[in-house]
Amino acid sequence: MTQAQQGNTVKVHYTGRLDDGSVFDSSVGGEPLEFTIGGGQMIPGFEQGVVGMELGESRTVIIAADQAYGIYRPEGVIDVARSEIPPSIPLEVGLQLQASGPDGRPVQMTVLELSDDVVKMDGNHPLAGQDLTFEIEVVEIRQIQTEGERLVDASEEGDSPSVGGWGAHEGVDKGGRRLLG
Repeated sequence: MTQAQQGNTVKVHYTGRLDDGSVFDSSVGGEPLEFTIGGGQMIPGFEQGVVGMELGESRTVIIAADQAYGIYRPEGVIDVARSEIPPSIPLEVGLQLQASGPDGRPVQMTVLELSDDVVKMDGNHPLAGQDLTFEIEVVEIRQIQTEGERLVDASEEGDSPSVGGWGAHEGVDKGGRRLLG
């Protein structure tokens, strides 16, 4: 049976729980989550947990904070002068805002405290510093294989591979080499 591996596009159902057992996210009852293993779309521990799973297999994966949303960084909490935030934004504790980080990339910030002059904001992910438990079920595995210099879909859905149709993956093999032109 086919096992999920680097470069495969997979669909999974999952339920994510915190250490206290509370559910923070789930795809059960909705559409499965689709991602490419190694594509950087998922937290590292989740991807690693799916590698080696077979179609239809369920597994519980415990992911340490450093392989999930990172450790909680106290330096991620900053004070911002209230005058730097546009007055059109109705500030309240818990509000999430997007700011630009030092490198220009967007950063989600959560308002922790408000005063007349200062807004205390947290740039850590809300799940930073927490170990996470995921119940994962693999519902589809699509493999990428090459035949000569052609990209082929070797999904479980048919016996014979067919060329093309991979969207963002089109033209790249498992090693990141450009194919089909």
